Amino acid sequence: MTDPALDAEALRERAVASLITARDRTTLLTSCVDGPDLTAQHSPLMSPLVWDLAHIGNQEEQWLLRAVGGQEAIRPEIDSVYDAFEHPRAERPKLPLLPPEEARRYASDVRGRALEVLEGTAFHGERLTEAGFAFGMVAQHEQQHDETMLITHQLRSGPQALTAPDPQPVPLFTGPSEVLVPGGPFTMGTSDEPWALDNERPAHRREVAPFHIDTTPVTNAAYQAFIEDGGYDEPRWWTAEGWAHIRRNSVTAPLFWRRDGGRWLRRRFGATEAVPPDEPVLHVCWYEADAYARWAGRRLPTEAEWEKAARHNPAGDRSARYPWGDADPGPEHANLGQRHLRPAPAGSYPDGESPLGVRQLIGDVWEWTSSDFLPYPGFRAFPYKEYSEVFFGTGYKVLRGGSFAVDAVACRGTFRNWDHPVRRQIFSGFRTARSESL
Repeated sequence: MTDPALDAEALRERAVASLITARDRTTLLTSCVDGPDLTAQHSPLMSPLVWDLAHIGNQEEQWLLRAVGGQEAIRPEIDSVYDAFEHPRAERPKLPLLPPEEARRYASDVRGRALEVLEGTAFHGERLTEAGFAFGMVAQHEQQHDETMLITHQLRSGPQALTAPDPQPVPLFTGPSEVLVPGGPFTMGTSDEPWALDNERPAHRREVAPFHIDTTPVTNAAYQAFIEDGGYDEPRWWTAEGWAHIRRNSVTAPLFWRRDGGRWLRRRFGATEAVPPDEPVLHVCWYEADAYARWAGRRLPTEAEWEKAARHNPAGDRSARYPWGDADPGPEHANLGQRHLRPAPAGSYPDGESPLGVRQLIGDVWEWTSSDFLPYPGFRAFPYKEYSEVFFGTGYKVLRGGSFAVDAVACRGTFRNWDHPVRRQIFSGFRTARSESL
């Protein structure tokens, strides 16, 4: 929610900090491997890392230097090369990409000029710059590509290039397995979060029937029980499309898992380790999440149910920015920002739980919902249709909550992510729900 006392200098400081945090992360992700790893395409699902690097700079140039600053283009000839809608990821290695060092210089030059533009920008009067929106949008865009580049690091072969400390160990969670969310209306979406994107807007009332939701995301141990019970061999748990997908692609476990005798191993950023039983399951597609929920006699929550569990406080009938309230995320609240390279054990972060006692709704793993990606009532595309509007429809499922790979600037209780139901390379998990009558 916008703080009326937030002055221009505070907004400027927030924008600078967000841009610097994003660039520091970009630098880490593109400096920990050598040139061939930067220019190679490690998966047809992903861009070469060097494409992401220059695309980040090009988007920043287009929005901050040209749209906000009114400056002439630095490199107009590369706009087409780094247009994400003109060139599918599988085709990008064939484009005339800037070499790594040139891409770094270009992004650095743009950043220096962007900070000068920021110094002279008024944060009122124009919708693009109101409350620093354009700068927040660019910082979020860079962090989203940082998450994409981290996915590329997970997909690349070869030795481990990234390291980070593990989350603090916690006692095995012994609280209730589910929480009842009371029925009734609540406020979904936002109209006053200054850096919220168009698909999060506007705030509107939504009626939700009472339901139960898992207190924590589904764990590896719980998902292994589904596997061992023949979950991948029983068509009754799967939608017709899901069954066809897993049979056609020989899917028998989460991505990066393999069986080694009587145990499961997984590959994580170049290292092989035993699958930790208490962590939320990771790298499952929507079809797998849906099948598990059916097997467990439950279902995936709708997007509205997820957001009510995450934001609604029955005391006072208000929706907060986050499960714990309106304060920005701290390390005690959630596993965000690539601070760790794995989810924290289920039940972690009690300081981040919702008023009803639901934990880890923010961070750790993106959570699949049952909902298609659709506009809210009163939606208006801003500042361009290609951010959200072109993706609306039944081809994409909504994910909520963020993951350990998401920075706080690009994660809040209203933030919406979406992807094809077959995608597994993303840092996706889930929790299940059931209607109160069941």
